[in-house]
Amino acid sequence: MSDVFADLVGQDDAVDTLRRAAASAAAVLHAAHLPPPSVVPAVADDGEYDDLDALADMVDAADGVGATADADDAAINGVGATPGAVGAAPGIGATVVDPAAGMTHAWIFTGPPGSGRSVAARAFAAALQCVHGTGCGVCPGCHTTLTGTHADVRLVAPEGLSIGVGEMRALVLRAASTPSGGRWQVVIIEDADRLTEAAGNALLKAVEEPPPRTVFLLCAPSTHPEDVSVTIRSRCRVVPLRQPSAVAVAEVLVRRDGIAPDVAQWAAAAAQGHVGRARRLARDPEARQRRDAVLAVPRRLTGVGAALDAASALIEAAEAEAAASVAESDAAERAALQTALGAGGTGRGAAGATRGSAGQLKDLEKRQKSRATRAQRDALDRALVDLAGFYRDALASAWRAPVAPVHTDTAPLAEAGGQKWAPEGALRRLEAVLECRAAIEANVKPRIAVEAMMLSLWRG
Repeated sequence: MSDVFADLVGQDDAVDTLRRAAASAAAVLHAAHLPPPSVVPAVADDGEYDDLDALADMVDAADGVGATADADDAAINGVGATPGAVGAAPGIGATVVDPAAGMTHAWIFTGPPGSGRSVAARAFAAALQCVHGTGCGVCPGCHTTLTGTHADVRLVAPEGLSIGVGEMRALVLRAASTPSGGRWQVVIIEDADRLTEAAGNALLKAVEEPPPRTVFLLCAPSTHPEDVSVTIRSRCRVVPLRQPSAVAVAEVLVRRDGIAPDVAQWAAAAAQGHVGRARRLARDPEARQRRDAVLAVPRRLTGVGAALDAASALIEAAEAEAAASVAESDAAERAALQTALGAGGTGRGAAGATRGSAGQLKDLEKRQKSRATRAQRDALDRALVDLAGFYRDALASAWRAPVAPVHTDTAPLAEAGGQKWAPEGALRRLEAVLECRAAIEANVKPRIAVEAMMLSLWRG
């Protein structure tokens, strides 16, 4: 890997923004101590060298551009800066870096599923911890961040349906500590749209008054109020990501994973720009079998009974996939907790220790059940995305649109469906799949939503 941003596929604009921000962040840290010899000290109005002037020089040096005195003053005084930008290290004061230079204390990475929101957040965190300030990908700061072992980088990924206030309060408290490595405390919140209202309020307090050298990186589908509250959004800089092209996804599968070019091209098209899913389809035979079963659904809808049977099969397949994905981690967590509580012990006090374990085991089971529910919904959503791709191909065929099919292996079936249903019928079926996804996201019971969808697909 050439640098930390190498796996961020098809996001050139975002990578450029994050590189500039990392350089600006490195300039802040350098200016907090002494300017390097290559920077000519600026002279303040009183004739003495000033730390704020040093920061302006460092930002200019990091960006590789020459700036006017007015631009330097604007960078230092925070003209046009994102609200609540980074408070610099001790000795600098509450310095605000110009957004053009790119650094602020809170960021939101937005984009469709598979665009690389969490990849971008992790890569940026690594660049901030890079000892060279560039995100080289090989130094200890980059390596430990990317592997998840850096002491100053904390990741919050919801195991269940939401992120609770207790978890967020504990995280904010820990994030207020001084970075042990002398650079930045970085908090990455994957799926920030799953924050409960109370958890969002706890995060807002930290974002409004950020500790020195603490950076918050949030990942969400969009900045819509349903995903991220307006008050948090107003204090963050947004990095929009786009759906990468199939060509870009195929290229990274070949380069990074050693997948054959023809398989990579098929998987990239079938995954509809989702890098992780394309990799899974290319390497996992079971994933391909599940996809084949989903794409066989349109041929099975011959009546009401067949539609309900198809719904049951889809739900059961999602449940089986989810159970398999969490079984190992569930067993390991339960065994570890039982060991910690003294299970199997024979010494004095062992019996008393195990008597108080019932409550903790119940809490663990509750968390695992929530995680299993989330895994089931994720597995079901992947199936619905595949089904939506089929009806999209049928619609494109009905309109004779000059676009490549999503599922090349079922293109003849989609073409036959498009001719039979006409554009209106294909569109109604596609909308039924999308409405099912929206209903499940709104906490409608998956079985009810899928049964309603199957009946709509049968009726047309």
